[in-house]
Amino acid sequence: MGDAGEGLIDAESRIQERMEEVERGRTRTRRKDERVNPEHARTLESLKLARLELDHQLAATTHERRRVQLAEAIKEVERRIVEASARLAS
Repeated sequence: MGDAGEGLIDAESRIQERMEEVERGRTRTRRKDERVNPEHARTLESLKLARLELDHQLAATTHERRRVQLAEAIKEVERRIVEASARLAS
C-alpha cells in the first residue's frame, strides 16, 4: 500500500510540474504577443492568404496573358510579404 501511495504522490508532482511548465510557456507567448503590432500581424497574414489565392488561380488558369498577370501579382505580394515581415520583426 505504501508503494501505491508514493506512486500517486509522484504522479501528482509530475502533473504539477507540467502545469507550471505550461503556464511559463503561456507567459512567454503572451509577452511575445504583446510586442507584436497586431496591425502588422494582420497585414502579413492577409498577404500570405492573398499569395495562396493567387497560387490557386495560377494553377487553374490556362490563358497565357492571365498567367503573366498572376505571376506579376505574386511577385508583388511576395515583395510586400518581405516588407511586412521586416516590420513585424523590428
